Amino acid sequence: MTNNDTLAPRHLQAELEAALAASRIVNIVGPRQAGKTTFVRDIFASERSGARFVTLDDQVLLKAIESDPESQIRALMADIGDNPLIIDEAQRSKTMALAIKKIVDEDRRKGQFILTGSSNVFTSLEIADSLAGRMRTIKLWPMSIAETLRRKPSHILDWGIAKSPNLADLGTPDKLTRSDYINFILRGGFPEIRELETRDRGRQYRDYVDSVVDRDVADILRVRKTDALRQLIEQLAARTACETNTTTLSRLIATDRKTVDEYMDVLFRLSMIVKLRAWTSSESKRDIKQPKYHFADTGIAAALREITPDSFGIDANPTALGAMLETFIHGELQKSLPYQQHDFRLYHWRNERQKEIDILAESATRLVGIEIKAASTVNDESLKALKDFAKTGPGKSKQFTGIVLYLGEHKLTFGDGIFALPVSILWSKN
Repeated sequence: MTNNDTLAPRHLQAELEAALAASRIVNIVGPRQAGKTTFVRDIFASERSGARFVTLDDQVLLKAIESDPESQIRALMADIGDNPLIIDEAQRSKTMALAIKKIVDEDRRKGQFILTGSSNVFTSLEIADSLAGRMRTIKLWPMSIAETLRRKPSHILDWGIAKSPNLADLGTPDKLTRSDYINFILRGGFPEIRELETRDRGRQYRDYVDSVVDRDVADILRVRKTDALRQLIEQLAARTACETNTTTLSRLIATDRKTVDEYMDVLFRLSMIVKLRAWTSSESKRDIKQPKYHFADTGIAAALREITPDSFGIDANPTALGAMLETFIHGELQKSLPYQQHDFRLYHWRNERQKEIDILAESATRLVGIEIKAASTVNDESLKALKDFAKTGPGKSKQFTGIVLYLGEHKLTFGDGIFALPVSILWSKN
């Protein structure tokens, strides 16, 4: 757990500095209260005192920008020299994007603007396309466990695609109990909320959802039935890590499919949920192409489902922890992607014979398959899906490494590129 008086540094700082050196506009998006404002303020308060920070939560400033965006923005830039103009809650303006585009088209300097917001202000495809090469968008997710523990980002996926992955090259995993992992899952990654005790944390996360529905969604889409949107969010929390289609969801909340599709798109853009697409191979006729949906933060999902540590007790459903653990690990891997040396995309895989792999990370033609087990031991059944995929399935023609992430404490190798690793390897001591 972090110290409330000193916020843990975010790994994205190096990415932001690199983006400022390469692009005229840096667009930082991510969920409300993930720490975007604090992240930017902390960096520029200490390193770039000449930068100017403004927020469109200021209704007077927002009205001025909406009335005459170009003149107002140029006025804000007048005395800051080569330092960036930082505009917080940028998505609240409907007119600013075109003005910024015009300014950076006339001035080729790098690092002129930093925009932060819960969604992308450049929603027009025409504007976004015209800014290719001028703008970089980076996403700040809720905090990873590595960040809360002040450790370096995980490079587990880079390790997985090495020619000969070696356990000795991995860090030392923490020795954690099942209860320790459950605590991480229930707390989530929002910097201020995660530190609260169970009851207050649950209330804060539920209030968070209300604020997203009542405010952030309204910046993107006029919602006539907010109750239906709240029901959709609750259904998605109950089905995190599951394959779910919008037809099923529309039936559950008694709303037409078109409306559900619109609501889902907004939730993606606000980074409340993540779609994990199905990976397909040359044997695609036998691959199931239904996506999975993950909640972006397990703390919110747990609060909406009123999950407590007792929900995973001896008398509880023995499979109850599985989906939440899978979503938690997906989130940790998602947060680590910018810090891998190689580019990865995350998928899941299942075929018509119900063989499946929870997460497939693909880089070029190389694959890392990750199975997730909410148990402290592994057995032949735990390894079966990965071995089948590698030997007789789509992985047989590719460089493939299989990893079982489990709740035990030992790093294990089973030969032929198949390993079992503690979940805590994702934030191991380097």
